[in-house]
Amino acid sequence: MAVPLSQQPRLVEHARASRTTIALKFLIAASGALFIGFVLVHMYGNLKAFAGHDSFNEYAAHIRTIGEPFLPHEGFLWLLRGLLILALVVHVVTSVALWRRAAKARPVKYVVKKDTGAIPAARIMRIAGVWIFGFLVWHLINFTIGKVNPAGGPTNDPYNLLVDDFKTWWNTIIYLVSMAFLGAHLHHGTWSALQTMGWTSSARARARAQTFALAVAIVIAGGFSLVPIAVLVGIID
Repeated sequence: MAVPLSQQPRLVEHARASRTTIALKFLIAASGALFIGFVLVHMYGNLKAFAGHDSFNEYAAHIRTIGEPFLPHEGFLWLLRGLLILALVVHVVTSVALWRRAAKARPVKYVVKKDTGAIPAARIMRIAGVWIFGFLVWHLINFTIGKVNPAGGPTNDPYNLLVDDFKTWWNTIIYLVSMAFLGAHLHHGTWSALQTMGWTSSARARARAQTFALAVAIVIAGGFSLVPIAVLVGIID
């Protein structure tokens, strides 16, 4: 049976909206994957603190010379920062766009069932995102842009700055809470990305995706938390 002409524009509009939504989800997944790669490398660098003062400072100095002499000193870092800022803008803008689409498609609030099977992290996804953004700003001021030492000590030695920071109890609490939010964000974000890629098409695939998403969250959030906890209990000094 032929589709009435009156219905065709609406169907075309719906198809375009669906394609746009899928494109936005792919952009979120791609920018999120870039951040996961970055934080994994960053986490590895942080764990150098367990090797001692000289090893950590050697790593901190080395990353500033990557690409030399083809690139100027810290040139690679600035290129990486620019790429990450672009990815952050894409991630935030597309996330807000999808949230608005979802709100527009469901203008009337309804009662949510207590057990929907949704990942718990999904309920705090936006809160986690806002918190992580605020922490990122503080983290850059703390260690990169301003190099603020909450303990009042010198800031020209990366290892000593790190130790002084995590000996300050309130700064360590902020850091650990931020890692908990990061873990929750990564858990749900990784799961959503795998859904977008079509890797959750069966019960077995969904189980694997859940396991992988949880592993990513635990490894990254847990790995970042090891250093501040080690400093706080005196293992790193």
